[in-house]
Amino acid sequence: MALFAVTYAYAENSETGRDEHRPKHLEFLQGLFDSGRLVVSGPTDAAGDDPGALLIIRGETAEDVEATMSADPFAQRGYVERTVKTWDPKFGADRLGEKN
Repeated sequence: MALFAVTYAYAENSETGRDEHRPKHLEFLQGLFDSGRLVVSGPTDAAGDDPGALLIIRGETAEDVEATMSADPFAQRGYVERTVKTWDPKFGADRLGEKN
């Protein structure tokens, strides 16, 4: 499986909805982590003007990752705008279980 960098940009005025649905969002991510698909994730600029998140996901194709991430409760409710890009780490990939 390849690695993909998924970025989330939180939709304007979505904070209340995200707070309400965060438990289901975290449950979704935990399932991906437990299955080995989610490598690492976390918020970006959480206290700043451009909050979002970065997730590193294993997948067969970008379309596969898009389909998987569409099941995220945040995505289903329109709380995030998402990008998916192939990620090819050159250093530290062995720490992710990938070959350099």
